[in-house]
Amino acid sequence: MTRFTLQTIVSLFVIALVGCSSTPTYDRETAGGRYKVRKDFAPDNPPDVSNVADAVPVDIPYSRGGNRSTYEVWGKSYNVLPSHIGYKAEGIASWYGLKFHGHKTSNGEIYDIYKMSAAHKSLPIPSFAKVTNLDNGKSVVVRVNDRGPFHENRLIDLSYSAAARLKILKEGTGRVRVEAIDARNLAVKVKTEDITPKTKAKDSEQPDPPVSGSYLQVGSFSKESSALSVQSRLSAIDGVRAVIKKVRHDDSEFHRVLVGPLTDTLSIDSMMQNLESMGYSSPLLIKSP
Repeated sequence: MTRFTLQTIVSLFVIALVGCSSTPTYDRETAGGRYKVRKDFAPDNPPDVSNVADAVPVDIPYSRGGNRSTYEVWGKSYNVLPSHIGYKAEGIASWYGLKFHGHKTSNGEIYDIYKMSAAHKSLPIPSFAKVTNLDNGKSVVVRVNDRGPFHENRLIDLSYSAAARLKILKEGTGRVRVEAIDARNLAVKVKTEDITPKTKAKDSEQPDPPVSGSYLQVGSFSKESSALSVQSRLSAIDGVRAVIKKVRHDDSEFHRVLVGPLTDTLSIDSMMQNLESMGYSSPLLIKSP
C-alpha cells in the first residue's frame, strides 16, 4: 500500500511538472499574442507613397487613452509631457510596418502604414510634429498617436509612409529633428491672395472662383509638387474645384489643398462624404472671410 502511494505521488509530481512546462508565457515580441508575427516587415510590393499627404495639424484635445502621466514598459518607467507646445529634440528615428498594421495605437486609433503617423514615448497624444531628416533635409508632418519606440537611443517611430518620404526605409533608422506643431498658430483664415486656381481663366472663360464661403482642406504638404498632384486628381472629378493655399509657419512652408468654396451645409456634408470615400479621411472645414 505504501509502495502504491509513493508511485502515485511520483506520477502526480511528474504530471505537474509537465503541466507547468507547457503553460504559455508572455511573449514580448508578439505582445502576448496580440500580433501574429514576431518580426516586423514591409510590404512585398509596396505602392508609391511619395505623394501620401502630410498629417493635417488640428487643434484638438488630447485623448483619454494613452496619456497617463507615468507608465511602465518592460520594467522601465516613462513620463508623458503635460503639453506638446515647444517640444523640440534631435535623435534617431526608426519605423514600424505590417506587424502592427490594422492594430490599435495607444489612444485607440488604428495604425495604418499608409498614413503619416508616429509613436513617441513622451509627447501627449494625439499631437502633431514636423520630422526632418538631418542628413538630406527632407521633412514630413506626422500625427503622433502611439507610444514607442522602446529601444535604447531611439527618439521616434515613424509609419512606413513617413519613413519612405524621409528616405530611411532602407537603412532602417535615420538622424532626425522632431518639432511639435502648435496647431493654434496654423488656424489662419483663407485670404484672397492665398488661393490660386490650378490654371488662370482667360477673359472669355468663367471668372476665377469666389473666395467667400467654406473650404474643405484635404491635405497639407511640405512639397508643392505633392499638393499639385492631389489638386490635379481632385480637379478631374466633375463638380469638384480644388485650389492650393500656401501657409508659412516659422521657417517652413505648407501647401494646403482645399476644395470649395462650399456655400451651404448640404454641400459641405455631401462633399465630405465624397472625399472620405476617395480616401481623404476627416477633411478639415475652413471658413473664409
